Amino acid sequence: MDYTYLYLLVIVLAVALYVRRHRRLHHAHAQELKQTLEAGLGEPPSLHPVINPSRCIGSGSCARACPEEALGVVNGKAVLKNGAACIGHGACLSACPVEAITLVFGTEKRGIDIPHVSPEFETNVPGIYIAGELGGMGLIRKAAEQGRQAMDAIRRRANGSHDLDVLIVGCGPAGLSAGLAAIHHKLRYRLIEQEDSLGGAVYHYPRNKIAMTAPVQLALVGKVKFGEVSKEQLLEFWQDVVKRTGLQVSFRERLVGIERHGDGFVVQTEHGRFSCRSVLLAMGRRGTPRKLDVPGEEASKVVYRLVDAEQYRGQHVLVVGGGDSALEAAIALAEQAGTTVTLSYRSAAFARVKAKNRDRLEEMRQSGALQVLLSSTVKGIEQRLVNIEHEGRTLALPNQAVIVCAGGELPTPLLRKVGIQFETKFGTH
Repeated sequence: MDYTYLYLLVIVLAVALYVRRHRRLHHAHAQELKQTLEAGLGEPPSLHPVINPSRCIGSGSCARACPEEALGVVNGKAVLKNGAACIGHGACLSACPVEAITLVFGTEKRGIDIPHVSPEFETNVPGIYIAGELGGMGLIRKAAEQGRQAMDAIRRRANGSHDLDVLIVGCGPAGLSAGLAAIHHKLRYRLIEQEDSLGGAVYHYPRNKIAMTAPVQLALVGKVKFGEVSKEQLLEFWQDVVKRTGLQVSFRERLVGIERHGDGFVVQTEHGRFSCRSVLLAMGRRGTPRKLDVPGEEASKVVYRLVDAEQYRGQHVLVVGGGDSALEAAIALAEQAGTTVTLSYRSAAFARVKAKNRDRLEEMRQSGALQVLLSSTVKGIEQRLVNIEHEGRTLALPNQAVIVCAGGELPTPLLRKVGIQFETKFGTH
């Protein structure tokens, strides 16, 4: 019996199903790209991929590697279908089989300031170094490598005339690696982190997303070969490294200012003033959380990101902000049994948010699952209440927690004050 036609039929059906699936997927990506542009979300906030269409073969490997699903394939070519969602992860670069991707800062319309640094990661201000995302490198492996190499240069400056050889700002991949190198070189160091957790931008990745795909060299630890590892596994590894090496991290300590003092610096933080020979800035580009500047904001019930919605179950919660992070926080909280959620936003409409978030929020508002107060302003935070000005009157709402999602303030003004020079990047690396 001749099975040739049967084999051909199976092949034709397989190809037809493949083509149909990809056409459907590409159509969905095209629609998302259109919605993104209409919503004004096409501009990426930081490091992001640019695809060379003449090299791209439309394999979709970059889209599958992206932890934020910011990439897609349209008309047979990869595209950044949701620029605002891109977090500069960089996994797309290594995932591309034909090297069609370049990682850049800024776009033709919107520039991003990147500081000048030497091959040893020293800025134009002698003694101040920058490593990692702030200096233009968001990739975990390379940020860690920069932190280690910068410390190699810093140890050559140590002279014992200051209380510290180096003060390290930021506990992401670059800061962690630099701290380990400081211990290795027996330097007197202080490592500060403005948040209450290590990991930097990695801490804010979505759950169970791939966080690292390449080996990294760490002082005291050696070469770490992860292959592919989730965010949670990577954070757990770093926590174990901190415990095993005795790396000292001062959490919830924010950089306030840097002053030149003799052949070194005096660094002002929220915890005091520290004399140091060198400063390594290893913070990310997320910036310091933008605050409300209202009475009571210093209360412990006020936080600047939602980590776990379930911990607020059964409480009265206020979310402040009008971006995707604010909407997603309010939605996640409202899905918890017994939680009363109010979303306050100073503008009259949500302009730059994903359509799915806007639609879901409206559904929940109409069902009574949460309250939305547009054109409103928080006036004060009390132990059991929040005072909000809305439509000419002040509302006193029961409250047990406040989550402020109002974006961040980059440290650029502080660094310019010190004398650090920047270059504005318009879609270049």
